Amino acid sequence: MTSVRLLVAGGIGLLLYFGYLAFIPVALALLISLILSGPVEALHGRHVPRSLSAAMIMSIILGILVALVNVMSQPAQKWFAAAPHTARLIERKIRPFELIMQRIGELRVSAGNIGSGPQPAQQGAAPAPAPAAAPQESAPALLFDGARTFALSCVGVVILTLFLLSGGPPMLARMTAAFASDLKSAHILKVIDKVRHEVGRFYVTTALINIGLGVATSLAMMLCGMPNPFLWGTMAAILNFIPYAGPTVTLLVLTVVAIISFDGLGHAAAVAGCYLALATTEGQFVQPLLVGRRLQLNPMLVFLALWFGGFFWGIAGIILATPTLATLKVIATNSAGGKQLLDFLSPHADEDRSVNTGAPLVALRRRGRLPPVL
Repeated sequence: MTSVRLLVAGGIGLLLYFGYLAFIPVALALLISLILSGPVEALHGRHVPRSLSAAMIMSIILGILVALVNVMSQPAQKWFAAAPHTARLIERKIRPFELIMQRIGELRVSAGNIGSGPQPAQQGAAPAPAPAAAPQESAPALLFDGARTFALSCVGVVILTLFLLSGGPPMLARMTAAFASDLKSAHILKVIDKVRHEVGRFYVTTALINIGLGVATSLAMMLCGMPNPFLWGTMAAILNFIPYAGPTVTLLVLTVVAIISFDGLGHAAAVAGCYLALATTEGQFVQPLLVGRRLQLNPMLVFLALWFGGFFWGIAGIILATPTLATLKVIATNSAGGKQLLDFLSPHADEDRSVNTGAPLVALRRRGRLPPVL
């Protein structure tokens, strides 16, 4: 039985890995529908049809995204237009460090040659033929293919999200019940509702934290004298939705821009240090305080989920990793046979199960998990 499960899991993994172009839009649409289902259900409770609510909310979201792109497009175009000059400026400023590293490499090679002694020259050895260069596709063609794939994926995500929001949790419950005949639709609907609340609260809290980080980054860049500080604050807020990779990219971009904009490297180091301090405070204190207490997931599993998500699906996999773990935890908490999975996912599984199943607090106090009532 175990070998069959491993084979099934391996087959699913290969299917997800090689079919990522088809599965990524579906997974992102599910995630977006879970996040936006709260406002849709609230409007539906006021007798507004789900389809109309979904169309209104998606129009508002798309309008905000278009406005954000318009605000950021002008300063971004200036930086792209100055890209050749920027590359030459970066090369000139890091040239001393490159020379130092080149000298260190020459000394290392010289020391290795001294230790190995003179090498005898091979007589009559014909030079190896150079491998034939494979024909490469032109850059405009690659850019066009990438843009077409991205545009089609975005359209697919929007359409699937509209369908999911229009159907609502009852549609998901009926579809799930069709594959799990031993479960009742009412129970599935209850689990979906809890997953929707958990994922929605997680992303609302994360969005507020990222907005705060963006504002703080803009103010810090303004104090450091960086050009277009609001552009870098917006970039920091958006990329911070991508764990690990987003803050790293923001730090690299700010460092490069600071090296270009200022004469001394000390000023660039101050810019990088300011953002690093803000990102560290957000990641090590604010995020665990406001988000970590709700999720209560094993940190090692979160890191592994981000690692394998990035390996399978790239940036989309990293975005989907944490909500997937949160969904599995909610399902395990509300399932009769989910204790082992809950123990595996959460370092405080007993407290989580007691809260969700209504176990009395007295039992936790007897186990020493809660302080006695004074």
